[in-house]
Amino acid sequence: MSSQTSLRNPFVFVIFGAVAAFCTYACMYAFRKGITAVIFDGMSYAGINYKIWLITAQVLGYAVSKRIGVKVVSEMKPAQRALNVLLFIGLAELALLGFALTPPPYNIVFLFLNGLPLGMVYGIMLGFLEGRRQTDALVAGLTASFIFASGFVKTVALTIRNAWGISEFWLPFVTGLLFVVPLLISVWMMTLLPPPSPEDQALRTERRPMNQSERRQFLQTFSVGLTTLIISYVLLSAFRDFRDNFAPEILSAVGITNPAVFTKTETTVAVGILVVMGTLQLVKDNFLAFRLINIVMLLSTALIGVSTWFFQQGMLSPGTWFTLVGLGLYGAYVPCNGLYFERLVASFRYVSTVGFIVTLADYYGYMGSVAVTLYKNFGQPHISFLDFFVYSAYVISVVYGVLIVVSFGYFQRKYNDGVVSRSLAE
Repeated sequence: MSSQTSLRNPFVFVIFGAVAAFCTYACMYAFRKGITAVIFDGMSYAGINYKIWLITAQVLGYAVSKRIGVKVVSEMKPAQRALNVLLFIGLAELALLGFALTPPPYNIVFLFLNGLPLGMVYGIMLGFLEGRRQTDALVAGLTASFIFASGFVKTVALTIRNAWGISEFWLPFVTGLLFVVPLLISVWMMTLLPPPSPEDQALRTERRPMNQSERRQFLQTFSVGLTTLIISYVLLSAFRDFRDNFAPEILSAVGITNPAVFTKTETTVAVGILVVMGTLQLVKDNFLAFRLINIVMLLSTALIGVSTWFFQQGMLSPGTWFTLVGLGLYGAYVPCNGLYFERLVASFRYVSTVGFIVTLADYYGYMGSVAVTLYKNFGQPHISFLDFFVYSAYVISVVYGVLIVVSFGYFQRKYNDGVVSRSLAE
């Protein structure tokens, strides 16, 4: 039996596709997140902590990549996706080699070059998965990968540094090398996924590349709701990136230094998110699923604030608190990385591509992350990473929740009024 024939079985297709997506994007993280595992203690330039320089440069490159990706991802043909994933990740690994070979502070520019191609990979991955009856389960697997991989890559990097004595400067490059073969296998698996069937298109709306005028029309059609959502996403992205990039500093401040903690906490979060998001596949009504997604996002952001308050009252251990904040954070963050827009497009029967709007939201999100990192260094230099994180948790819990309510209210009214966007096919 050929692989294509086997993948016509819905159960086999979901398992195979989710595993392929999970592994591909998890491997990509090895070429990006190795740098976050180390602290570079005592190093600073121009009065700025060296790691902040590195993280800012990388995230800025990632944000610029997202802006470029609005055009590249939305116009990319299906046959080009696999090759571009490998090309972009390969360029990122070459940048890490340049970082290792160039002395500081001149090597900071290579972190910008590392982030520059990687920001387009997620949008390309969505192109493989969107517009299917099983998209919810497939995207759940994809998004679970970046939760799990963030902690897993840190654990791998710190483990090989301790075992092999690799310097902090060579560690990101060597970490990436370990994932080259798994990456090649995973991308090959992605190429085996068949295109959406006619039944998929009937249930979830046809997906196809969008030119500039079509992208502008989409944004104008849903302007108020998308603007409010993207503002909320900027805040959440900045909070998520701060937790991810400075997890070693936050956890060491509460007495946790074991490298395995990163994999343990993020695996717990990934499994929880995978279960919640994967079950949305059972909901056939697209707008009902959209409504449920908004409810999950609201409950998740409430968990961030509530768990932080319990931690400060001494009612939660540091490890449990960090895990619960992660669960709440990703419960709100993950839907906006595909499922939110997947069900939005399907609800309004808008012929388009989800990768475009996710990439656009990510662009603003990562620019917000750069701004928060700079604010921490210049606006609040004397506040510890832990205290800054705690204060941010309360702000996110309240402000994000309000913005989500406003955004959903707009889409609910538009849907109730029967205002359905004009199909791009017209």
